[in-house]
Amino acid sequence: MRKLITCMSKNQLPKILQSKTPKVYKNKKLNTANFGDFTHNDYQVFLHLVSKIGGVDEEGKYLQPEALEREHVLTAKEFSEVFNTDIDNSYRFLTKAVDKLMKTDIKVAGPDHSSIIRINVCSQAEYAKKSGRISIKFTDDIMPYLGQVKEKFLLYNLKEISSFNSLYTTRLYELIQEFKDTGYMIKSVDQLRESFAVGEKLKSYKDFKNRTFDHACSEINSNYKLNLGYEEIKEGRKVIAVKFVFKKTRITKKYNQHTGISKNVYEKLKLRNKDKKSKSNILDGQLSFEDKNTKPIQNIVSSLFSKITNKK
Repeated sequence: MRKLITCMSKNQLPKILQSKTPKVYKNKKLNTANFGDFTHNDYQVFLHLVSKIGGVDEEGKYLQPEALEREHVLTAKEFSEVFNTDIDNSYRFLTKAVDKLMKTDIKVAGPDHSSIIRINVCSQAEYAKKSGRISIKFTDDIMPYLGQVKEKFLLYNLKEISSFNSLYTTRLYELIQEFKDTGYMIKSVDQLRESFAVGEKLKSYKDFKNRTFDHACSEINSNYKLNLGYEEIKEGRKVIAVKFVFKKTRITKKYNQHTGISKNVYEKLKLRNKDKKSKSNILDGQLSFEDKNTKPIQNIVSSLFSKITNKK
């Protein structure tokens, strides 16, 4: 049964604080979703729109889906400033993205990964030629994946991915955000293929590796001092999974006396280019919640290889 979202009138909505640095909030299931034939520019437009949702009220509390605005506007000028693109190209990217946002549905893993849920991104999208902007309305179905649902979401500053030139780089960077406090991430080759949405392309593992995560690792390392690398995990001579290793992020606890909520504060990544200076070296990260259902990493790895073996 589809979960219904209670809609609130605009005068009932709490005041949402907009960050000076746009942040992307995503449910972890959406983070590993298959975005079909989105190009890198399409995905950048999508993320920029997501960053406009915000998610913190006047008291500093993260808001749930029913309290979030669904309609948002993005101008070519805004896109150009964030992603350092020529303004004429920004107009073109927005025009194409409108079609893609309306026509493409994304694939998200269902409960216990026993099914695949297909979700439409927008119920309405409009491109205004004279003003060079798009107006969209997110569907009710996608909103739960854009809300801040306790420990099940992640966030990062939109500017962190603005210098990437590849969709695969952006997607890999997002994936490792879930594991930045561990310093490593293990994904099966099938999981990577799904997250990178390669479909029937790049059938050979060598081509897939070279065109996706090998290139992505190089591009991330050229931007950040992350020391990102990978190890191939084999079953016989076949590569069945990849272990990504990177610099572990230092975390401190931050307690809000007004809300009574504790959250993790992550040390911000150091840029490779010394000319790019940030005013702060701290990034507010995921809320800190005790998750009694969280499994130890050893059990996750064992489960992963068990599933891979059983498929054979």
